[in-house]
Amino acid sequence: MIKPIRHPHRPLSSISSSSGLRTTRPTFPATPFHRADLSLKASWTPTLSWVSLTRSFPIMPSNVFGTPLQCCCTAPLTGFYRDGYCRTGPDDTGLHTVCAVMTAEFLAFSRSRGNDLTTPRPEFDFPGLNPGDAWCLCVQRWAEAFEAGVAPQVRLTATHVSALEFVSLENLQLHAAE
Repeated sequence: MIKPIRHPHRPLSSISSSSGLRTTRPTFPATPFHRADLSLKASWTPTLSWVSLTRSFPIMPSNVFGTPLQCCCTAPLTGFYRDGYCRTGPDDTGLHTVCAVMTAEFLAFSRSRGNDLTTPRPEFDFPGLNPGDAWCLCVQRWAEAFEAGVAPQVRLTATHVSALEFVSLENLQLHAAE
């Protein structure tokens, strides 16, 4: 007699084999992206495939030079996604794409425009900034500061290519920190 095949995470179902014998086999979901069973043992961990990882985090975007985007800063941890990179995506309505080194003049300018970057805001994982800190700025704020003559220096290799839709490479290079 054929014994049931037991799988720790899938229910059993009875299936008729081609020989007419009834066997018990696990059922599998129609799609690999099924809801996780919350009753699973704590020792079980899902495996991630390259395909599922690239759907969430595509291959590293380019910087303003067309090379892979470099990390802006991890202390304090910056970026819209708080991963250290000035990446952007559909939820980033402010376009935090310019890796800038803060100055006292720029921080005062930003505060005067209603965006206080010096006060910690723990609910947004925001530590508050000091002069010398690198931070992913909204490209429009950097452009506004440039027009006012208080734009902070920029780490070009860590500035996302999409910033070039709003400011020229030449203006960014005038404020290059590297």
